[in-house]
This record gives sequence, structure tokens and C-alpha cells, in this order.
Amino acid sequence: MAGADGKRADGKGAGSGAARPSAAWALPGVLFFACFAVAPMLLVGYLAFTDWDGIGTPQWIGTDNWSRLWHDPDMRQAVWLSLLLTVLTWLVQTPIALLLGVWAAGRQRNRAVLSAIFFLPLLASSVALALVWKQLLDPNFGLIAEIGPALGFEDGDLLGDSQGALGAILFVTAWQFIPLHTLIYQGGARAIPRSLYDAAAIDGAGTVRQFFSITLPQLRNTVVTSSVIMVVGALTFFDTVLILTKGGPGTDTSIVPYLMYKNGFQAFDLGYASAVAALLVVVATTVSLLLVRLTGFSAMRSTREGM
Repeated sequence: MAGADGKRADGKGAGSGAARPSAAWALPGVLFFACFAVAPMLLVGYLAFTDWDGIGTPQWIGTDNWSRLWHDPDMRQAVWLSLLLTVLTWLVQTPIALLLGVWAAGRQRNRAVLSAIFFLPLLASSVALALVWKQLLDPNFGLIAEIGPALGFEDGDLLGDSQGALGAILFVTAWQFIPLHTLIYQGGARAIPRSLYDAAAIDGAGTVRQFFSITLPQLRNTVVTSSVIMVVGALTFFDTVLILTKGGPGTDTSIVPYLMYKNGFQAFDLGYASAVAALLVVVATTVSLLLVRLTGFSAMRSTREGM
């Protein structure tokens, strides 16, 4: 029997006797993850210790691929380029996405329309966008032929220059993925209590002071979430590099994922490519865990201080 306060006479809540969902509900997701994530990783881990051209039977060769990986100069250059692109990606995309996300969370006129237009790159695939930018950056008939001299490239061959090619990759990936991180920051900014800004305004704090004293501290967990997604994405993407530069000029944009593709699907050295893939998984996972650990994100403390 329930009392006046809505509780049962035996002290239990009205909904406490409801049965929990069976573990069988998680079975489809577990099977999907096991088949398309765990099993391929285990297979790659095995192939990393074999010599295989993709056709015959893999031949066990022990740690030969790993020894080759350690002494491969192309691999050292690819690791350096991947780390450089990851750092530059974070430095370029994070401030822009943060500012745009905070702006999009406001109530400015035409904000919804402009935000919808700005998010359009999220609707297209990376390959399709890379193909479009490949044509725009063509030195013969692309847009770069007209604006190249103003950027310091007289012949318009932006992709033929090592720094120009690297800059083009950074620009194209930023143009595509900044809207995603803007959306993340927009959601985080909208969750900040309005009362904090009202109290700050009463104390005489302006817009800039409110941003650094309220918005940034309240978005620290959002920054970590966005950074993890951004870093892992920068370490593992390769389709933009494949379409725009094919690792060139020379090997100046040959990052680790592209080196894996080149060895596996062009040289048909799938054993060595698997070793590169295994290393990439380990590095990306380690970096993600370090970000979560060092930033204190794993504690999941509330950012609504004083609320």
C-alpha cells in the first residue's frame, strides 16, 4: 500500500520492483563489436608476425616485421609527420571550433540558419570532399591557379610544394571536421547555467571576462572529449592524403596510415602493413588514455560548481 508521500508501506519505491532489462538485449551490440572490431584486431595482431601477400598462406616469421619497422626510415618520417599533423590539427581546429560553438549556443539573429549552412560539410564523405578540393587545387584549371600567386605559389602548384601540400591537408580536414567539434562545443555551452552569467554581469564582468572565467572552466570536460576525438581522428585518417597528395610530393605527406595502405594494397606486403596497423592502434589508444588520465576527465566531476 502506498502512503501519502508516494512510497510503499514497506519502504520501497513504487518502481523498485520493476525488472531490469535482460542481458540478452546487449547481445546484438556485443556480437557486432566482437565481429567487426575485436576479431579484425586479433587477426591483424597475428598477421603482424607473418609474411603474407594476401593470396597464399601466411608464413610465420616472428618479429621480423617489427625489426624492420624499427629500422625503416620511411616509418620514422611517417611517425613524425603524423605527430606533426595531429598537433597542428588540434592547434588549428580547437580554438575555431570552441569560439564558433560558444557563438552558435547564443541567441543571435539568423544563428540557426548560419549554423545549419556551416554544418553542411558534415553531410558529405571525406572522399567526396577531397575530390572536390583536388579539383579546386589543380594548378591548371582549379581555383588555386588564380589565387596561387597571392599565396606565394606563382605557378599555382600548391600540392607540388611540401609545405603547401601539408597546409592543404590541414585546411581541408579543418574545413570538414570543425563543424563536428563546433556541434560538440555548442551542446556543452548550452548546458552552462544562465545564472552564472547573470551573477557575473551584476558583478560588472564583461563578455571577455565571462568567457575566460565561466565558459572555459565549464567546458573543460567538453574540451577533453573533443580533443580525444580530434587526436584519434588525426592519427588514423588517410583518405584525404590519398586523394589530395598520394603521400607527395615525394614522401613529404606520407603519414602512418598512408604508409600502411601503401605497403598493404600497393606492395601487397600485408604482414608488414599489419605491423604498422597494430602500432597505430597501440599509439592511438595510448594517446587517448593519456589525455583522459592527465586531464582528470576519468573522474567525471561536475563542472556546475556552486549549483
